[in-house]
Amino acid sequence: MVGSTQITYDSGPEVGRVLTPGAVSLLGSLHETFGTRREELLALRQEYQARMDAGERPEFPPETRAVRQGTWSVPSAPPGLVDRRVEITGPAERKMVINALNSKASVFMADFEDANAPTWSNMVSGQANLIDAVRREISLDDGERHYRLEEDIATLVVRPRGWHLPERHFRVNGRPMSAALFDFGLYAFHNAQETIRRGFGPYFYLPKLENYLEARLWADVFRHTEDYLGLQRGSIRATVLIETITAAFQMEEILYELGEYACGLNAGRWDYIFSVAKCFHNDPAFLLPDRSAVGMDVPFMRSYADLLVQTCHRRGAYAIGGMAAFVPNRSQPEVTEAAIAKVSKDKRQEAERGFDGTWVAHPDLVPVAKKEFEAKLGNRLNQLDRMRKDVDVGATDLLSFRFEPGGITRQGLETNVSVGLRYLYSWLRGRGAVAIDNLMEDAATAEISRTQIWQWLHHQAKLPDGSVITEELVSSVLGRTENDLVAAGYDAKILQAARGVFEETALANEMPPFLTLVAYELLD
Repeated sequence: MVGSTQITYDSGPEVGRVLTPGAVSLLGSLHETFGTRREELLALRQEYQARMDAGERPEFPPETRAVRQGTWSVPSAPPGLVDRRVEITGPAERKMVINALNSKASVFMADFEDANAPTWSNMVSGQANLIDAVRREISLDDGERHYRLEEDIATLVVRPRGWHLPERHFRVNGRPMSAALFDFGLYAFHNAQETIRRGFGPYFYLPKLENYLEARLWADVFRHTEDYLGLQRGSIRATVLIETITAAFQMEEILYELGEYACGLNAGRWDYIFSVAKCFHNDPAFLLPDRSAVGMDVPFMRSYADLLVQTCHRRGAYAIGGMAAFVPNRSQPEVTEAAIAKVSKDKRQEAERGFDGTWVAHPDLVPVAKKEFEAKLGNRLNQLDRMRKDVDVGATDLLSFRFEPGGITRQGLETNVSVGLRYLYSWLRGRGAVAIDNLMEDAATAEISRTQIWQWLHHQAKLPDGSVITEELVSSVLGRTENDLVAAGYDAKILQAARGVFEETALANEMPPFLTLVAYELLD
């Protein structure tokens, strides 16, 4: 009980260590202060999507023209985030945390969102792992090796879950708390003052924002938390993932609303592709080809990346590139060689475009990405002086969907089914980042898989041989894939549950907004 608020939460290992009375009190305060406003903003998302379904298209908001035309900048980078040339990401699992902090990357983003399956155990143990990591007390013996932190480690940044997600294991007056506030509040309570004492600060990545009002909410959350914990104003700093098509039209406004907390923007490419398919799912003009054909060189993706760099550098913020999905396979040298070549090319293009840093998902790729950025940067720590005055991106450019005919293939269909099914299987078993066919898959790529199939079905997309993609065809591919996976040793019961989620989100008459909201009901 906090004041008149009734708070209950589930038990489990390390719950007592993480959900201390002080931490629970802060969580209750965040819910009381911001819970209703969050729900109002989620309702606005639904209203906006209804307008998109009726044919409206995003635009640069006329009411914020003064912000876009004004002269302002974000604060300079804080300690630990001055050099962001390579950032490694992954869930807050104990071994991952140690290896990522030791990886020689500039930053480690501990992910409670897309690379994490939000079981209660994962959420609580992840917070406990970060408490230990901040204090350099984290270690692990797995029977074969002793893992501990080295002297030189990456700067820790935390990604809480998005505004749309609930934490059903922590209930306020009988209702699940906002997962975003839960993740943020716990990390801030336990670690904000300690990180500052150790020379950096409570730093965050903010996912899936859809407009500047949602950034304003985060800024108010930060101010409230700083006051609650007795922190100096501006101690919290945040980088925003631009991974929705609507946010791409409001990048300046998002930085402006975060104000003293703003640090940079990241090109969250996989969620961005998902957002396009979701936002315009009823419009055949936005029909996407195979995922492999939607690279950073296609018009709408190129425009989005160029505008992000230009916006950041105009306002003194860091522009961070996106994740390359390729991962090395140490047991297959030829696969590793191919992965390194692809990652090198991708990171070279980002550096040339003007990004100040980039993401990787595997420690072996840190030196690969670092080499490309060091070749471009030399002795500089960033490219903030590159204003990209050559960029002139308008609404038409951000919505420029032009693809060659024949881009939707049977192989693409089979890949989407296979990836979607295998990822959901792993997610339901508590793993949110999974290497599948030498690509690192997370919730964002699973979302691409199921939304593409939804699009193809509802717009009667044709394969190169002229055949139409039908529900019968998709079901046939699903059945064959399921049988193959059972034969390979997958648990039939969990696999059946995964197939049910995939069918509910890919074959439904109306597209569910998020795969994870459906799957979350089956987790734990």
